[in-house]
This record gives sequence, C-alpha cells and structure tokens, in this order.
Amino acid sequence: MDNHHENSEKQRILVGTSGWSYPRGEGTWNGYFYPPGTKNELGYFSQFFSCVEINSSFYSPVNPAWAAAWARKTPEGFVFTAKLWQKFTHPKMFETATGEAAAISRDDVDLFLKGIEPLAEAGKLGAILAQFPPSFENTGDSRQTLEAVLKTFGDFPIAVELRHRSWSDDPATAELLSAYGAAWVQIDEPRFSFSIAQELPATSKRLAYFRFHGRNAADWWTGNNETRYRYFYSPQEIEELASRVKTSAAAAEQTFVFFNNHWKAYAPRNAGDLIKALQMPLPGSPFLFPSED
Repeated sequence: MDNHHENSEKQRILVGTSGWSYPRGEGTWNGYFYPPGTKNELGYFSQFFSCVEINSSFYSPVNPAWAAAWARKTPEGFVFTAKLWQKFTHPKMFETATGEAAAISRDDVDLFLKGIEPLAEAGKLGAILAQFPPSFENTGDSRQTLEAVLKTFGDFPIAVELRHRSWSDDPATAELLSAYGAAWVQIDEPRFSFSIAQELPATSKRLAYFRFHGRNAADWWTGNNETRYRYFYSPQEIEELASRVKTSAAAAEQTFVFFNNHWKAYAPRNAGDLIKALQMPLPGSPFLFPSED
C-alpha cells in the first residue's frame, strides 16, 4: 500500500474517482465495487486508489468531525480534493435547494474552510475544485465571480472547471487563471456546440487536474444524476485519455485524475484501467466485478 503512494507521488500522477459512496439507486456501487456488508467504504477504497474527490462539500460545507475521520481512515499519502460549495459557483441551484439567497459572506468562506481544515492539517488536502455550470458564460459579471473565487481561496491549490466554449475562445481566460496559479480543469464529456475546447492550455506549474465524466450524449440532458453517467470507457479510449494525462503531467508538479462516470462503479473500474495504462502499480487484489449488463 505504502509503495503505491510513494510511486504515485514520484510519478506525480494521482488517480481516483469523484466521490466514493454511492449506496442507493440504480447506479449503486454496492456489489459492484464494494463487497456486500462493507462498513468502512473509504478505508476499502483507499486500498486501491491514492486520491478521491469530495462531492458532498458541493452541497454543504463538510462537518469537520467527518473530515477528521476521513483523514484517520486513509493511509499516509492518500489525498483528498474538495469540491467548492455550490453557494459560490451555482447560486441559482443553491437558492432552489435552500430557499435562501446566495449572498456570499466571510462567514460562508470560514464555514467551508473550517470543514476541510482537518484534511489540510493532516497533509491530505490536495486542492479545491471550483466547478461552474455549463450556463456560466464568459461575461463581465462571470469574470468578476471567477476572480473573486480565485482571490478568496488563493491560499490553496485550486482547480477551475469551466464548461462553456466562450472561456476557451478567449485567451484572457488562461491569463487570469495563470495569474493566480490556478489549474484549468481538463474534462471529458459529450461534445456540444457550446462545449469548451478539448485541449486547454496549462495555467499552473504545480497542478494539473482532469475530470472524466463519460460520453453518454443520449442521456446527458434527459437522464438523472445516475443514468447521465452510464458510460464505460473502452480500452482504446483509456489509451487516449492516458496520452492526455501524460502530456499534462510532464509540465505539472502534481496531476489529479478523477473518473466521474459513477454508474454501477464504472468509475473505479476505469480508474484502475487508467492506472494500468499509465504503467503505475495497482495495489491490493484484482477487482472482482460482476459482468457488465
């Protein structure tokens, strides 16, 4: 286990998934990745992967006691990244979910940071992820919002996921991200006319960040939070993604790669495929998954 993390750090590439707990619904991981009766899912997950993206922090700030427990349950060298609270990046979604106005205060910032502080203190916080919605276009107001996020969380390694092509069409975007040393998240998802460019410039020397959402175009807009991500990358597609990762990793001190195609544990299966394609060691027993349906 320890050798895996040491080798991963030497290679500067850490591979994991977006979230680790999918207990209910059609897309559950139970019985597909987690053996029946698994109590400590994070502990089990950390036997196979060197990092994980916290998704729950998007919906509400993390309870610091939970973060402290996560740090204890994972081995030395395991790293978390935390998705920024939706109040900062998805104000309309926040207002719909809570019935409250998405007016940002210093208290909101402190609340979010307090939640992830135990991970930072344990040396296990790799980055903060600021994911903006596809509707977040490159306008004056949007640039102000983006810069405010970069300023506010600039003491941490930060990665920014922009999904509208108006950002990649504008060279000033890379200049802004570079000025704050923020990584521009490279994504893989179904392609649409307004989609951001496939290849994005490197904007941070210390951090590169990939998120692979799958290519299920048929269900992308009409599916739910599970069926939208029902996509399993083929061996040829994994090789293509591995090539992209290698290119970016050569120019960054640390590269994070997360699979978000979480339907029935497709994400950890494909993450394992990528680790093998990158010729990185995969610890633990081989995955024992049921056949695909």
